[in-house]
Amino acid sequence: MVDIGTLSLILLLAMFALLAIGMPLGLASAFLAVVTLVLKFDVDILFRTWGQGPLSVLGQAVYRQMTNYVLISVPLFIFMAALLERSGIARDMYSSLNVWLSRVRGGIAIVTSVMAVIMAAMSGIIGGEVVLLGLIALPQMLRLGYNQNLAIGTICASGSLGTMIPPSIVLIFYGLVTETSIKALFTASFLPGFMLASFFIIYIIVTTQLSPEKAPLPPEDPDAPKGGEKGLMFLGFLSRFGIWITGVLILRALFFTVTGVNEVVEGVDPILLGMVSDIPWLAGALVIFALIVFFVVGRERTAAGWEMGKGLIAPIVVIGVVLGSIYGGITGITEAAGMGAVAVFVIGLIRREMTWDIVYDSLMRTLKSTGTIIWVTIGAAALAAAYTLAGGPQYVANMIVGADMPTMSVILVMMLIFLIMGMFMDWVGIVLLVMPVFLPIVVRLPAEEIGWFAHVDARYVPIWFGVVFCMNMQVSFLSPPFGPAAFYLKSVAPAHISLTDIFRGFLPFIALQLCALAVLLAWPPIVTIFL
Repeated sequence: MVDIGTLSLILLLAMFALLAIGMPLGLASAFLAVVTLVLKFDVDILFRTWGQGPLSVLGQAVYRQMTNYVLISVPLFIFMAALLERSGIARDMYSSLNVWLSRVRGGIAIVTSVMAVIMAAMSGIIGGEVVLLGLIALPQMLRLGYNQNLAIGTICASGSLGTMIPPSIVLIFYGLVTETSIKALFTASFLPGFMLASFFIIYIIVTTQLSPEKAPLPPEDPDAPKGGEKGLMFLGFLSRFGIWITGVLILRALFFTVTGVNEVVEGVDPILLGMVSDIPWLAGALVIFALIVFFVVGRERTAAGWEMGKGLIAPIVVIGVVLGSIYGGITGITEAAGMGAVAVFVIGLIRREMTWDIVYDSLMRTLKSTGTIIWVTIGAAALAAAYTLAGGPQYVANMIVGADMPTMSVILVMMLIFLIMGMFMDWVGIVLLVMPVFLPIVVRLPAEEIGWFAHVDARYVPIWFGVVFCMNMQVSFLSPPFGPAAFYLKSVAPAHISLTDIFRGFLPFIALQLCALAVLLAWPPIVTIFL
């Protein structure tokens, strides 16, 4: 029987060796789970009574992970992302954004980042976003003479924002493994996610202003609206959309009132924007939007602005369906994923773009992606259960706590481990293998010592750590040698762009991601401010 210290070293070296020879992570994890039990326990104990002992614990751990209801949301979000990728919704959104920002220095790169944020809020998947942006935005930027590194870095860094911005699948898996509220994780990741996106946009603006040759302005269209005229059209578009939204909300509140659903009941949270007291405010907003359309902007400008910006409507509707149903208390995560997939499908039908070929291809992509995730989940869950049964988490916890390091030093060591593992492993395996070991250690640390300029409430430590982990995974998507974003982009990039060129374009954006990670570590309340 091997002691736990030696066993831990064997597992670490064996994992890297198996990954280095090309063994899939799920198979490597499952194999090492069996090796762990054989080395730690007598073989006779494992097989003496079928269905009992350490092997049964392994099976129960895998079964418990695979029968979690929230896990169903993963294929639903992947299916929704596949439909979005194949439909024209994303392309129309890009065209609409480009209309408003085309005459801004670096405007197409900014449009690409904004588009990535919106797509992240729709699906939470990074692979499809990078491929889609590579197909739509990369040729446009290269044609207009944008710096190749800037174009590549913008697409891949922005395309990986699905890790941070809800509904992030990484956060869903973290919540499943650690039994943390996924809704709270979504709420906590909003501000850090948009902060990271703003870092990208600020970098684009600054670097293109300092080096204008990196982002030449496109030829000016003499018929395109300019300056204040374009601003009035955009105001008209927003006001007309506001009329539609407030109108729908008023009808919703009236329906709730007639059916008695929105009665005030003690101890029950009121329906968001659905109570009787909300109707006058909604009606007032409707009147204000109408006055802007008729007396400030004018009906003709509003109609022109609507034509220019209508590509944004479908994405906003999808985001409203998914996140609105979650934060409005209407459904849970899984149901919201299903509603989002249905919303994209219905919008595709309305736009006459949804064909059986698109649906079939999207289902096949979903099956392949989900199958990969499921096998990694099974293998990693088995290895985590075996290592836990062998006493591994307690050994690691005692070793780290016994090192008598300051709290933030412990956190920084964990961050370094995440970054190194992210260079070689998939995020699913890292969540399932490492979180059962690291999170109990973090929870035991003094909460008042977490952070440099402010501290985190002890109640929110698991949520803060989850968001920090997701920021680490942002870096891993770009980190050589196995940064997946590089391979996603390479699959659709022109032949003259090599993997070396792609990784070179990542460097400034990896630095921005590390800056964002430093902000979360130095000032944890940025994660918990909305909780």
